[in-house]
Amino acid sequence: MGLPPSSSDDEPMLVLDTSIVINLNATGYAEEILRALPHRVVVPDMVAGELEGGRPKGRQDAARLAQLVKADLVSMVKLGEQGLLHFERLVIGAATDTLDDGEAATIAHALEANACAIVDERKALRLCAARFPQVSLGCTVDLLAHDAVQSALGLQRLADAVHGALRDARMRVLPHHMDWIVALIGDARASECTCLPDVIRRQVLARL
Repeated sequence: MGLPPSSSDDEPMLVLDTSIVINLNATGYAEEILRALPHRVVVPDMVAGELEGGRPKGRQDAARLAQLVKADLVSMVKLGEQGLLHFERLVIGAATDTLDDGEAATIAHALEANACAIVDERKALRLCAARFPQVSLGCTVDLLAHDAVQSALGLQRLADAVHGALRDARMRVLPHHMDWIVALIGDARASECTCLPDVIRRQVLARL
C-alpha cells in the first residue's frame, strides 16, 4: 500500500475511484492537493458516471470534478479493450467476489495502463491484492500524507483538509494510518468523527 515513487522522467499515474474524488472534494483543498502531487491523475468515465448519479440528490461532486478537469488537474479516461475485459471479470460473479462499477473501472484501468489504483474500500483492496498483485494500490490518506501535499498545505491546512474529509465524506481510514490521522487533527476533532472506529474514539475521549 502507498503511492509509488516518482521521478522527473517517469511519474506513475494515479487512477481515482469514486470515493476518492468525494473525499478530495470534502477536504476543501482539492485543487491544491492535486497540483502538489507529482503524478498524472485520471478518473475513469464510469467513476464520473457514478458521481453524476448524485446530482438529483443535490450532491456537487460531479460538478466539482468537472472543474478539476477544466483546470487540467484531472483527466477523464475510457477503458480500452484489455481494460474492459478486466472490468467484466471484476463485476460479473458472486457478490462476495465482485466490485461496483467505479471500483472495477479504477482497478481495470490501473491494470491496463500500469498505473496505481487509488481506492479506499477494504473489499476492493483485498480483491485487487489477491487477483492482481502487480497493481500498485493507494488510498485517500496516502494522497493527503504525501510529502509534497504536506509541504504545499502546511500542517494546519492539512489538518483542516483531513478533518473535512472525515466529517463531510466519512473518509475511510485504514488501521496503519490511524495514529497519523489522530495526531494530525488532534483528540478533540477525532472524537467527533463518527467514521472512525469506536475504539479509537473512546481512546481519544479518555485523553480529553
